[in-house]
Amino acid sequence: MCWIKRLLVVGEKYLDRAICVAGAVLGAQGPEFMQQYLQRLGGQLDEARRQLEIWRRVAREFGLSLEELTARYGANTDPAVVRGGGVVRDLAARVDGLAATEAALRGASLWTRPWVLLRHLDWGTAHATWTMFRPAVPTTTEGLIYAAVGLGLAAALYQGGVKPLCRRWRRAPAAPVPAPL
Repeated sequence: MCWIKRLLVVGEKYLDRAICVAGAVLGAQGPEFMQQYLQRLGGQLDEARRQLEIWRRVAREFGLSLEELTARYGANTDPAVVRGGGVVRDLAARVDGLAATEAALRGASLWTRPWVLLRHLDWGTAHATWTMFRPAVPTTTEGLIYAAVGLGLAAALYQGGVKPLCRRWRRAPAAPVPAPL
C-alpha cells in the first residue's frame, strides 16, 4: 500500500496534465465528427437529388410535373403502381428534409452547431458516421475552441473530483501490520 501512495504523489503531478490533454483531444473530436457527419449527409442528399431528378425527367417526358406524375400514380387502380407514387413522394420529402438539415448545420454558428446537430440528428446517419469515424485534431478556430472547452471541462473534472480523491486516499492511514507470533 505504501508504494501506491508514493506512486500517487509522483503521478498526481502528471495526472492533471494527462487529463487536460485528453480533454482537449476529446473536445476537438466534436467538430471532426460534425464534419464527417456533414460529408455523409451531403452524399445522401446528392444521391437522393440524383434519383429525384430521374423521376422529374420521366415526368417531363410525358409533359407532367412531378406532382402530376405522383397524382397519376395515386389514381391508378393497381396497388403496385400506387405504391410507386408513394415512393416518389417519399423521395421528394427526403430530399427536402436532408436539404433542410444540411442548411441548418451549415448555417449554425460555432456555439449552436452541436445543438442544431442534436435537433436534426438522423440516428442512422450518426451511427454510420460513428462506425467509420476517424479521429483527427482539426486545426481550425472551431477545433481550437472545442479543444479549449474540452480542456476546461477536464481540468474542472480533475480539480473537482480526481484531485480530492487522490488527496483523501493519500491521507488514509495505512492498514496496521499484524505482529508476528
